Amino acid sequence: MKILKDAYKTLRQYGILGFSRKSNVFGIHPIVISILFIILTEFLCGFVRGVIKRNVNDGLLRQLMLEFIATAELCATCFELIIVADNYGVWMYGSFLFVLTVWWSFNWENATACPYCPIEEIFERKRNIFVGLLLIGAQVLGGLAIYRYIQVLWSFELVQTHKGRAFEECTTDLQVPVVFGAIIEGIATCACRVVSKILAETNTRVANILDSLFATSLVVAAFNYSGGYFNPALATSLKYGCQGSTVPEHMLVYWLGPMIGAIFSVFVFNSKPIQNVVKTLTGKRD
Repeated sequence: MKILKDAYKTLRQYGILGFSRKSNVFGIHPIVISILFIILTEFLCGFVRGVIKRNVNDGLLRQLMLEFIATAELCATCFELIIVADNYGVWMYGSFLFVLTVWWSFNWENATACPYCPIEEIFERKRNIFVGLLLIGAQVLGGLAIYRYIQVLWSFELVQTHKGRAFEECTTDLQVPVVFGAIIEGIATCACRVVSKILAETNTRVANILDSLFATSLVVAAFNYSGGYFNPALATSLKYGCQGSTVPEHMLVYWLGPMIGAIFSVFVFNSKPIQNVVKTLTGKRD
């Protein structure tokens, strides 16, 4: 009993326990439950991903299934990160997102969970248009389907930060005029893609970490303006149909903006100045 009492005192001292038991199961800090929900999501998606890899041969079906799972995983965790951002601020949100982005970069392999990646490949004639559209469809379906899973978790209302969230009406994150929002999403997407491609060329061990850090920094920077999604499937899962934005406005900001930004990144990356940077970083010579 003394050991349990000492453990309780220690956990209370560090703020893990000691919250109202009426609103929080066992008096646990709400952020602990958010972390556990995220870990549960990562475990379940990782398990399903493993089953797919073991039982589905390489090919289009496997690609579609892995994109579906990756996008579902991304959107489920970001739903919980909304809770974190609303209650603990954008910097806590950014810290969580950075860690998760690094984790995904090492576990998703070729899955991107982002529609503009197939669009880039189609534009560069590296992928068949029909296949690219199928991949985008799988991504969008993964993002939309996962909401029911989140509703189930939130409906337990284990902590005060989840009270009423399962069936709450969502509101738009767009805090600037629509055109400005599209420009923000487009420019940030372009910057993310160019930096990601440059880092991929370097083959450095920390490329994934640097890429995640840069992308997360841009998300945090844009958070109070457009929401900082830079991903049409993610934005659709989290914010499509929310109060404050019409469907055309959503499509313009969160689909057209990033798509144009991604296509423009192809030109920027292949431009002479950027290629000179790549050659300098990689030590390549003409």
